[in-house]
Amino acid sequence: MSAGADDGPAGGTGGGAVRVVIADDHPMYRYGLAAVLAADGSVDVVGEAGDGDGLLAAVERTAPDVVVTDLAMPGLDGTAATRALLARHHDLGVLVLTMHEDDEALFGALRAGARGYLLKDADSADIVRAVLTVAAGDAVYGRAVAHRIIAFFTGAHRAYAAQVFPELTEREREVLDLVALGHGNHQIARRLVLSEKTVRNHVSAILFKLQVSDRAAAVARARDAGMGRPASG
Repeated sequence: MSAGADDGPAGGTGGGAVRVVIADDHPMYRYGLAAVLAADGSVDVVGEAGDGDGLLAAVERTAPDVVVTDLAMPGLDGTAATRALLARHHDLGVLVLTMHEDDEALFGALRAGARGYLLKDADSADIVRAVLTVAAGDAVYGRAVAHRIIAFFTGAHRAYAAQVFPELTEREREVLDLVALGHGNHQIARRLVLSEKTVRNHVSAILFKLQVSDRAAAVARARDAGMGRPASG
């Protein structure tokens, strides 16, 4: 049965069912999703939350196996909540169930540690199956999401990087990519056939345009955008 936002048993279900907490800021959607999951005998919805902070509290209160969360919620969003949860509960399975199918939302959630990502137009059977898959420790993605992941890792990440960093020139993105790979100025200069002074100027421009204080912060931003990966083949 579904528990309310401030409810939820602290102990196990006794029947071996997968314990689930739902987080979504739309009460009627939570109600419908809880009904879908509770209708399957292998799932027990033990708590609900309307925002990320409520989700953190519900997880501490109910010790679920899986969290099913939206991304866009007031206060702490689903991505930030996922990151915070997995810092404390390493084995917790997180399944994102959202309307957002853009690359930034998708890869932000995956970087935070989500093991599943479905769009809200998924049918009931797919949602239940995804919950059970994530509970088993495996990853699951909807078809549209899987296509985006494949495209990203087959080269579309460069176009994504251009979207994320439109303020950088193509050469600056190229330099940033090499910085994110861990190369120093000397290596970058040799790789791009530039002087070290030119590379230093590019790096300074990158830090200024990204409004970060040092290379480490720039590297973090770059890797979040999928840069800094060795070329395949």
